[in-house]
Amino acid sequence: MNTAIAPIRIGLAQVNPTVGDLSGNRELILKFARHAKSGGAHIVLFPEMVLTGYPVEDLAMRPSFRDGSRRAINELALALAESEFEDLVSVVGYLDESESGSPQNAIAIIYRGEIKARYIKHHLPNYGVFDEFRNFTPGNKSLVARIQCIVARIHGIDVGFAICQDIWEDGGPVAELANRGAALLLVPNGSPYEKAKDDKRLELASRRAREVGAPLVYVNMVGGQDDLVFDGDSIVVDAGGKLIARSPQFVEGLALVDLEARLGSADPDLVITDIPIAKYEKLKVGKVDPLDGYGEIWEALVLGLKDYVTKNGFKSVALGLSGGIDSALVAAIAVDALGPQAVHAIALPSRYSSTHSLEDALALALNTGLNYRVISIEPIVTAYLNSINLDGLAEENLQARVRGTTLMGLSNQEGHLILATGNKSELAVGYSTLYGDAVGGFAPIKDIFKVDVWNLAKWRNDQAIKRGETPPIPANSISKEPSAELRPGQKDSDSLPEYPILDQILAIYIEKAGSVDAIVAAGFDRALAEKVILMVDRAEFKRRQYPPGPKVTSLAFGKDRRLPMTSHWRESR
Repeated sequence: MNTAIAPIRIGLAQVNPTVGDLSGNRELILKFARHAKSGGAHIVLFPEMVLTGYPVEDLAMRPSFRDGSRRAINELALALAESEFEDLVSVVGYLDESESGSPQNAIAIIYRGEIKARYIKHHLPNYGVFDEFRNFTPGNKSLVARIQCIVARIHGIDVGFAICQDIWEDGGPVAELANRGAALLLVPNGSPYEKAKDDKRLELASRRAREVGAPLVYVNMVGGQDDLVFDGDSIVVDAGGKLIARSPQFVEGLALVDLEARLGSADPDLVITDIPIAKYEKLKVGKVDPLDGYGEIWEALVLGLKDYVTKNGFKSVALGLSGGIDSALVAAIAVDALGPQAVHAIALPSRYSSTHSLEDALALALNTGLNYRVISIEPIVTAYLNSINLDGLAEENLQARVRGTTLMGLSNQEGHLILATGNKSELAVGYSTLYGDAVGGFAPIKDIFKVDVWNLAKWRNDQAIKRGETPPIPANSISKEPSAELRPGQKDSDSLPEYPILDQILAIYIEKAGSVDAIVAAGFDRALAEKVILMVDRAEFKRRQYPPGPKVTSLAFGKDRRLPMTSHWRESR
């Protein structure tokens, strides 16, 4: 084995593409390639499928979209031929297709305006695996080899490539890269955020680097896409698995990292350039500490909302501001995401609304500077009740539906995206009114249990105090007992267990797929466990109609968990 060591500078392009915006994403790639070259990088690594945005879901099944992606990667290669990029090697993820026409997750290795190689790994969208390496260098355009990995010699260093899930497979492509003597691993990713996932990624990257005995560069996408949020958190570890560089979470940017790797002595699949790198002055290595637990969640919710609004062309959002904790938290998230000028909060009091609710709603508006108005729903509800006889639960739901209709009317009239303010606890047990408080185009806290709603509100206020700012969320909104205020003296606890108890039961049943016996073993009453489970199972039809919202846990409604809407199965049997 060659023991000579050579330096190399890698650019980690942690970027925020938009699904389907091939021309915009191409310009984004060119922008960061320029930054990388001006910073002295020899290789710039982009996330997987950065050219198309990710995930493309069933767009991958459209031949026209696959053709567009392939045209765009060729156009990008021509643009990278400009003299300003000189000897920069660009590694770019995009959507390709197999000879049979099935969609494929691919990377293109581009040098001096040519796609030197295309490495295709995962079948999309169902992740059946098809490994293919195509060497497109002149004189060898027809070569197609079925392999488990690709090793390319770049500036004398044998560089191994693995796409996202490759590194999760024990004994898979990474083991093959180790056998083939790869001296540096580059891993483009599109890995969505979940709580505590950054620790799992770092542990995995460290383990794979030790297995190969080579530094590993892991570049992740950043940004919101429908109900997913990509958190970046790109990392570099050395051959011993030690963390040497880390990018910020939820922030787009370029990191430059200097590494040393063995000069090649293996038999690479192709040689992109054997030009040795002259000695240069190394940069100081930067490591950014991860955010704390609630800081991660907050940034995920903010970025998820911001990108959903801006990428879909909305200019503003609106929500019903009740004075309660859920709508207060959503309003604070929206202000952080879009600025107060783009957030419109509407108080919609009925005859049962308390004075303190309006006072708390106004206080939040003054604290944050968002747009605020009051529209009484009482005349509308009265008109309904004069036309149709409704009482009890039907009358309560009528109030919620009048509020929902009012908000959607304002959406039509003024162009706002309406934000639903329900949390995961309510969504789990069906504690919402269809076409009432469940209306909207996006639901920022639908994957947040009620207890964490309170904790996030406290965390956000604490951050404001640390910065010398006014806490956005009124203390009374946090401390008062939850109530929908649809009848005199109503409290959520009239219909539900206290939230600290409910959330523990839901965590066992939903996130851990636990049984009634598991809930009882955790110390809860069997009758209560059976009641909660029945509420969850019967509420699936409501969850199917609820707006999308950012996934922040390992099991989010609508994304990871779907029950039959028609089912006679009961967990307690």
